[in-house]
Amino acid sequence: MTMQSIFQREEPVIPRRGVHLDLKGVPPTAERMVELLKVFAAARYNVVLVEWEDSFPWTVDERFRSPTAYTSEDIKRFCETARELGLELIPLVQCLGHMENPLSVPGYEELREVADNESGLNPLAPGARELIQNMVDDVLKLMPDVKHFHLGGDEARTFGQNPETKAFVEAHGKGALYLHHVEPILDNLNARHVRPILWHDMMIEWDSAALTSLAKKSDLMPWVYGGDPAAAGKHCNSDIIDRFSEHGFTLWGGAAYKGAEGYDADVPDVPLHVENALAWGSVAPKFKFVGVVATAWSRYAVDTVQCNPIDSSLESMLMVAVILHDGQAPEGGVDACVEALASVGEKERFEACRTAMQKLADIRRRGWECVQGTRQMMVLGRIDSRRTSARNPKLGLHWLGDLEAVVNQADGVADEVRSCFAGLIEAVWIEEYLATRIDPLREELHCLTETTKQSNQTPKGK
Repeated sequence: MTMQSIFQREEPVIPRRGVHLDLKGVPPTAERMVELLKVFAAARYNVVLVEWEDSFPWTVDERFRSPTAYTSEDIKRFCETARELGLELIPLVQCLGHMENPLSVPGYEELREVADNESGLNPLAPGARELIQNMVDDVLKLMPDVKHFHLGGDEARTFGQNPETKAFVEAHGKGALYLHHVEPILDNLNARHVRPILWHDMMIEWDSAALTSLAKKSDLMPWVYGGDPAAAGKHCNSDIIDRFSEHGFTLWGGAAYKGAEGYDADVPDVPLHVENALAWGSVAPKFKFVGVVATAWSRYAVDTVQCNPIDSSLESMLMVAVILHDGQAPEGGVDACVEALASVGEKERFEACRTAMQKLADIRRRGWECVQGTRQMMVLGRIDSRRTSARNPKLGLHWLGDLEAVVNQADGVADEVRSCFAGLIEAVWIEEYLATRIDPLREELHCLTETTKQSNQTPKGK
């Protein structure tokens, strides 16, 4: 089984098939990032959406960089390799919501729409638009040949909550406020012959005038990561897509191959992504979408925990690639995809990474079951000592012993994860990943053990 043998069609169902690099979580090493481009190209993706976030070597403010941010030389090599492979790169810089990275840096507090919320930019704040434009310019300096530029713009949950922005919306509408902020940035990109793209969710309730104005200056990317995008409720449905199309938008779709399972998931839910990709394979041609991107979230936001490393999700990446190309899953399903990874030298390492991450997911689940069982039994013993006793491990707290065993086993699983991902992800991110998974269980074990000791020392009847 080779990578190419799992594809059945010569001509793809969807012309542009993108894969997402979300680099704000478990970012691959610079070397691995280049290797992944070769894997993506072999999987017949022809677009790579690159969400740099804190992995970019920002010059607008170096404090936006993570400890392992790529160098300008890394970015140039990445771009050169993509060009050699025929992959179009589309950078993504957030312009409104998901602004935690810059807005958490001291000195940028005045740009928040809500003072204690770092996620939302105030579109009326002096300097807000300039910040975004400077970040866009920073990226274009190292990626001067891009033809599209994604500005995010989704899930701006604080939008219109500032007294000034609320008054603006009441007077002019949501679309007018959004355009007031983003339109000059769109104009700047178009003047450079770079076509902007925005996520769709903030535009669902816009009036026709605002939609028509935006359609002239930006493509739109409706996103649905589970189920059918034509029947996804108020977030997205065929009527919403029709309305965007009628207003002249060039449309892209946002599917997913990992990251949509939950903000702290460890492994992809392949059936979920297969169902979603098959639906996009039907919707995209029907509504004349120019492309669909398989997103791959590694953090839901800069300030949330990491999830789903790329290298333990490659079979899902390939399954979605085949579906977006052929309109159907490959013969042999997931097993065929795993075997096909061998032809590009990825099977053995993928299987090791996937096995380790599945073990981590399983031990976390068992650990939290033990925490839940222990706490339930302790409460029961406290409110009705006739049924059980929180002071007697033999009767009610066997869960606590199980939790201790789980925590001890977790250390071995952590070593396996470290070994498998060595050289693929910088150690600092693996250590953070493992800490967020295992330390909470360790802390629960300590807390519950101490509570049990105190309970045992309390005289009966007290």
